[in-house]
Parts: sequence; C-alpha cells; structure tokens
Amino acid sequence: PPPAPEPPEAPAVADEPAVAAEAPSAPADQPAAAGQEPSSVPTSSSMSRSGAMEVTDRPGAEMKSKGVSDTSIRVDVGLLDNLMTLVGELVLARNQIMQMVSTSQDTNMAAVAQRLNLITTELQEGAMKTRMQPIGNLWSKFPRIVRDLAVACEKSVRLEMEGQDTELDKTIIEAIRDPLTHLVRNAVDHGIEPPDARNAVGKHPEGRLSLRAYHEGGTVTIEISDDGGGIDPEKLRANAVAKNVIASNKAATMSERELLQLIFAPGFSTAPKVTNVSGRGVGMDVVRTNIEKIGGTVDVQSTIGQGTVLRIKIPLTLAIIPALVIASGEERYAIPQISLVELVRLDGAEARNAVETIHGAPVYRLRGRLLPLVYLHEVLGTKEPDPSGSVNIVVLQADDRQFGLVVEGVRDSAEIVVKPLGHHLKGIPTFAGATMMGDGLVGLILDVMGLAQLAHVVGADSEKGSVDKVATAAEQAGERQALLLFATPDDGRMAIPLAAVDRLEEFSLDNTEAVGSQDVIQYRGQIMPLVHVSSVLPERRMDMRSYEEMEERRTMHVVVHRVGERRVGLVVDRIHDIVEDNLVLAPASRAFTLGTVVVNDRVTEVIDLPAVLDAAGLNDRTIEMLGAA
Repeated sequence: PPPAPEPPEAPAVADEPAVAAEAPSAPADQPAAAGQEPSSVPTSSSMSRSGAMEVTDRPGAEMKSKGVSDTSIRVDVGLLDNLMTLVGELVLARNQIMQMVSTSQDTNMAAVAQRLNLITTELQEGAMKTRMQPIGNLWSKFPRIVRDLAVACEKSVRLEMEGQDTELDKTIIEAIRDPLTHLVRNAVDHGIEPPDARNAVGKHPEGRLSLRAYHEGGTVTIEISDDGGGIDPEKLRANAVAKNVIASNKAATMSERELLQLIFAPGFSTAPKVTNVSGRGVGMDVVRTNIEKIGGTVDVQSTIGQGTVLRIKIPLTLAIIPALVIASGEERYAIPQISLVELVRLDGAEARNAVETIHGAPVYRLRGRLLPLVYLHEVLGTKEPDPSGSVNIVVLQADDRQFGLVVEGVRDSAEIVVKPLGHHLKGIPTFAGATMMGDGLVGLILDVMGLAQLAHVVGADSEKGSVDKVATAAEQAGERQALLLFATPDDGRMAIPLAAVDRLEEFSLDNTEAVGSQDVIQYRGQIMPLVHVSSVLPERRMDMRSYEEMEERRTMHVVVHRVGERRVGLVVDRIHDIVEDNLVLAPASRAFTLGTVVVNDRVTEVIDLPAVLDAAGLNDRTIEMLGAA
C-alpha cells in the first residue's frame, strides 16, 4: 500500500517573553500586517525561552500606543552578567582610589574622585536594575500547582498573592524557586484541612493560602501563610522523641519556639504516612539550607486552629553589598550589613567588668537584655588581642536572634564585590565568600549564620536556652522606650526617640551647600536640608569654643530623619549613646521639647522633632520642594 502522508509541519512559534503585559489590540480598521506579531509592552525585565532577557523602560501613559520595538531591546543574559562583572571591578577600582584620596592633600584629586564615586554609584544601580525581575514571574506557576495539588488531596484551596511587583535579582529568584515551591506544596498538604474537618470546627470549607512579598530595611520579606489547623508543639515534641531526632530529656526543656524549629531538622516529618507529596522526612531542612546559602533566614510562627506563617528574609542582590570591615590580628574581614544591628565599644573599667558568664557562656548586658558573646579570635584560632585594651562588640542578627561578635577593631564600612570561594574552602562554615579590599588585598566575608551555629547561639542548645530565659527575666515590666542621646554645644544633654532616626552620619563641612538661606547637603541621590539644633533652641546657641572645635575637625554629626520619601538632617554637637529603659517622662518646661527624663543619672530633655522642623521652616511641602530642587 502507498505510504501514509506525513502530517503537516507545525508552524514555528517565535520566542516571546515569559511574562508580558497585555497590549492594546490594533484598531478594527487597521489590520495587522501578515506575519507581524501583536505589539506588547513588558512590565519589567523578563526571561525568554531562548535565554535572553528583555530590558524595558518603565511604560508611562504616553507609551501605551508605542510598540515593543520603541520601548525595549532583547539582550542576552550572558552579556548582562558580563556587564555586572565589569561594574563590580569598577567598584573595586573606585574603592582603591577613594582610599588613596583619603590620605592625600590634593583637593583637585579629591573632587575628581568624588565625581567618579557618584558616577560609579549611579552606573552600579543602573546595571543592577537590568538584572531585577518581579517575583510575580516566579509566582505565575503557583496557581496551577495549588489547584492540581488540592485536587489530589481532595481539598478546596484559594490562593491569594500580594506584592507580585516586588523585584529581586534574577540569581536570587533562581535560588528561591525550589524552596518556595516546596513551602507552597507543604502548606496545601500539611497546613489546610479537608473541607469536612474545616466544617466541623466552624471554618469555611475553602482554605486560604496567601503569598505576600514586600521590601523591608534593604531586604525582601516573603510570607507564606495559611488558615489551616496550625502546628501543635506537643505533637512535634512527641514525634521528635519517637524518631530519635532529639533526646527525651532535652525535649522536655525546649520552648515552644524551639519545638517549632524542629520542622527544619533533617529526617523529621509530621506526615502520618509516606505519599508522593510528603512524609519522607526531606525538604524543610533543604529549604533552610538553600535560603541560608544566599544570606537569608526562614522562620515559622503557628497558632493551633488558626494557621501557620513561614517568613523568609532574603537580600535584594548577591553581587555588590554594603559591608562592615573589621580586623582580627593582622587580617581584615567583611560582615554584610544586612546582618548588622549596632556597634558597641567598651573602654576602661567597663571593658574589664561588663562581660559576665552564665553557665559558662560569656554575655554582655545590653540595655537590660543579656547578649551572648562570640570571640572572633577563638573561632578563627588567631592570636588573642590585648586584654587591657577596649572591647569592640559587633551586634549581629542571625535567625531572629541577636549575638555579639567581639572583634579586635572596627575599620570602616564599604561596598564590596562578592567573589565565590574556591572548592577547597566552600565547606568552611565561617566564611561566605571573598572580596578585594580598597588597598588591593583580599579579605574574607564572614558567614554570620555559620558563626552563630558554631557558637551554638542558633539552635536548641541548653546553655544558650538558659541565657535567653535569664535575658527575658531581666527585662522589666512596662513599655520600654529607646532614645538616642546627643550633646548640645553648651554641654547639655538631649535625646530623640530612636524610632525617628533613620541613620547617623558624619559629613565634611566642605560638602555643605546653600539653597537660599537653607543649608543642604547631597545625600543618597537627594538634596537633604540641614537643621542646626543651636539655631532653633535659643538656650542652646553655639558658643565660640564649640564653633572652633567644629572648624578644627571640619566635620559635623548629623541625625538623619526620614519624612516620607525625603530625609532631613539634624545637626548636633556630639552623639553619646542609645539607651532603652522604662522611662518616665516629666512635663516639658519649655518649647520644642516633649519633656524631661533621667538617663544615666542625668536630666535629659527629649526633643520635639516635628516642632523643631516646623520652627526651622521645614514642613513636609518645603522638604519635598528642596528635594526636587
């Protein structure tokens, strides 16, 4: 018989972006040309099936009628990665030049270096934006996953997503793809009950699974929450003992929070039987490991009968990060600022007597709460610093817990380019990578989570558990207020609520400029107005001695306060300390103050910041106008 005719060849499908906004269709009286693709305007950078990234401008109202050829070009991802690498090398060269200029007396060279610094910063921000993608690209597959899994588990689940436009570096999105998928599947399989069980407890038969992403303090927080039955800590305790995950005597002393952390233990599962979805005891430990590899943290909160919330905090990018440079012995190390809380320096008698020991663990009483201490020279095995000198404590955050890293010296803060470690060093938990310092030498980047685990700060260690209990008992009842203490020119003592402080900065007097009668300074791409406390408070006029001291050091101390999207700087004489206590505010005795308190045995005035800004003529509208000037 004659051979059967071959089926017609399928038409070729052109590559197109994975996520694109709907474009307006062509008018009825103007049909599209043959073979012409309908125009579309992508909402952001998106990956195509060919491995290229489409880079677009932000479309405005006037761009709706433009085609994709007018607003975007297709660039290979490898080219963007190479561009980011070159920008990183430029940042390293910029850091070296800035360090050389800091020791030079050539003012012309300093001006050129400052210009180079500004251009490099803008170029760096622009290059990083080309790698940013909305997390909605990753979330687009979750509706189908939830729907299919709900059908397989005979459940009814409604998926809600918020913050799809939150942008992350594409390398971060790739790193969290599998962990997020596992958490979503876990929420449907473990968290949400079947309709019959929900009806029995008065819940709606349809369960709710919520995904939420938002920016918070230089990081991105992702929340996966459900309104299911929650996690019973007592069941976790019993299962952990039955499966030999922990000893029975240790389980009896664990707190509810420590019990919830057991879901991340290797080999642990709460599923009653093994299925193709869960019950094998693998997954959650891998989720935590992968999140921590990119410098993030994952935490769980659960209420029986109400549901569970898993909260992931991850950095925006891994390429170029701000870091604190510290010293131990003759070596320098970098600590990512995403984990940095504050710096504490102890001098003299306080350095010798302030460190206490509880159950063999060194601690420091920081504003009424005991802070576990980790000595960097002990972790690295280097020479012990001079015990008669000052003590520098870098307060770090790891897995929702704070601890103090005792270092020999604090050098500077800088933007560093993260370089991966070699294969022979990747197994060392103390280091997360390497970078090139301003003088051209290599410095290692400390892994904060690894340090905390080596020191048993993170985990269910019984000694540290007792430290947490003592710290909790040390807190006094009542509302605690944190204040920033600063000095006024006449050696007075004033304070500002810490919640109103965005940053603390030290600026050169040579960088200040004037817009009319208002002093301003260029700060983080904005024009920030400056308010001198001595010019607002008549009793705090700057005397000649203070003026001469400021002229001699050629710097000024500024408390940066955020007003909406703008900032304003409060110029003070000296910054003393940050205190936190149950403060009793006495009535104010004069204008521009909220009242007086006793701090460290001294009467201290709490400044009324809104009144001070208003007296200086800086209302919200004025600040916006100056910022736009």
